[in-house]
Amino acid sequence: MTDKRNEAGRTLPTAKEEDVEFARERADADDLEALERAEAADRRAAEYEGT
Repeated sequence: MTDKRNEAGRTLPTAKEEDVEFARERADADDLEALERAEAADRRAAEYEGT
């Protein structure tokens, strides 16, 4: 696997698959907006038929 670097030559972080529990009672406005955007993206992806 090649290492990914940005324009400055620094190594970029890699994503890890993690289970994260979402606690709505501890969520702030940014968390709720992110949740709403993720749900909208999931709906669009489910409706996508390809080209």
